Amino acid sequence: MTPNHYRQLVFALLVGLFGFAATGSDAADPLPSWNDTATKAAIIDFVGTVTRKGTADYVPPAERIATFDNDGTLWSEQPMYFQLAFALDRVKTMAPEHPEWKNQQPFKGVLESDTKAVLAGGKKSLLEIVAATHSGMTSAEFERIVTDWISTAKHPKTGRLYKDMVYQPMLELLAYLRANGFKTFIVSGGGIEFMRPWTEATYGIPPEQVVGSSIKTQFELRDGKPVIVRLPEIDFIDDKEGKPVGIHSHIGRRPIFAAGNSDGDWQMLQYTTIGHSPSFGLIVHHTDDRREWAYDRDSHIGQLDKALDDAPRQGWTVVDMKQDWKRIYPGE
Repeated sequence: MTPNHYRQLVFALLVGLFGFAATGSDAADPLPSWNDTATKAAIIDFVGTVTRKGTADYVPPAERIATFDNDGTLWSEQPMYFQLAFALDRVKTMAPEHPEWKNQQPFKGVLESDTKAVLAGGKKSLLEIVAATHSGMTSAEFERIVTDWISTAKHPKTGRLYKDMVYQPMLELLAYLRANGFKTFIVSGGGIEFMRPWTEATYGIPPEQVVGSSIKTQFELRDGKPVIVRLPEIDFIDDKEGKPVGIHSHIGRRPIFAAGNSDGDWQMLQYTTIGHSPSFGLIVHHTDDRREWAYDRDSHIGQLDKALDDAPRQGWTVVDMKQDWKRIYPGE
């Protein structure tokens, strides 16, 4: 058996065992869960262009920064953002310590499973819930709470663990980019300390490469031990105009690749691509109401309107989930 035949055999075994292709120069298909459409071709062409030495569009590895939104881009987000589901579960867990919540909105609505009452208070009510459930403990304590929840909590519709509702095609894209010298970051409106405990195991993205919204913290010595304490006050919202600011503050380099799915990612896509070449903007458009959900302009969760209109003008690639993806979740 020649060395080349041996490599092909090993590759075939990997595909059979894990259900997806390995990345690298010998991989027959770096994105096997993507259909062979113009979308897939555009991604592969871009990666080939910026990694080809000796050309005008070659980008050194240190500058190959790729940023990804999380909710609706790397995992599902319907019928509510998963971090909100976490916060609502926390209200119910903490309720015995707060008997006053039985008569106090929005907590009363949460305890009575009255979603309409919870949402009636708008952003103010949601911030109250987040402040009550995400603060008053150390960062280490919060990390344990998140780790326990993400390991056990299940989605009400699919019955899957929330952490298993990640998109297999996007997992392959992350791996493909990293195999080609890219450094991948999450840039999300979700809480930075909600995401950091599990993103490395789920996406291969370590905590130092997660940019997100945050609440204020402070340093304390408790029983002689240094801790970071979470305060009930918002520090930074990493959404819309905040995303380029977060990228500048946390990463310090302008991305050449950005992926999102909603108008909350519009400014990140603009910052990545406008007047910046070579660059690539990707929008995940939820069009599959059978395997996932179909929504865009009128959705209260993950609304995609202005960015969708801007995509043709800016040359962004729009993923049609129904047409471009062979499967949605791992194991399908």
